Amino acid sequence: MEWFECKVQYDKTQENGLIKSTKEAYLVDALSFTEAEETITKEIEPFMSGEFMVSDIKRARIAELFENEDLNADRWYKVKIGFISYDEKSEKEKIVTQTDIVQATDFKNALETLEKAMHGTLGDYKIISITETALMDVFRHKVEE
Repeated sequence: MEWFECKVQYDKTQENGLIKSTKEAYLVDALSFTEAEETITKEIEPFMSGEFMVSDIKRARIAELFENEDLNADRWYKVKIGFISYDEKSEKEKIVTQTDIVQATDFKNALETLEKAMHGTLGDYKIISITETALMDVFRHKVEE
């Protein structure tokens, strides 16, 4: 499975009554671009009253996704982690990075959730950055019965 970032565009009625074109980003776990588009359309359609379109789909290079059990955790954070390893040929330390997504209530909770998930990791690592994303939701692959 791969992660795809899908952008959905639709017209949203604002509080003042004006209609504004809006784009929202979602993360979808799928086998292909086609399956990602099918999944996001199926997941979003029940919540849309008018027309909408999937305006963009791109691969998201996500190593792991850490979900949060807290029902108030409605934000998604992109975390860049550097794993420290030793290159015997050059006799130097090197850092191999990966990007993870963490569900959390706020920045502090994102850090706590990540540290809890990384507890017991055998290798040394350091957190390079934590950034709040514009993701509205994440949809994991569902196996049809």
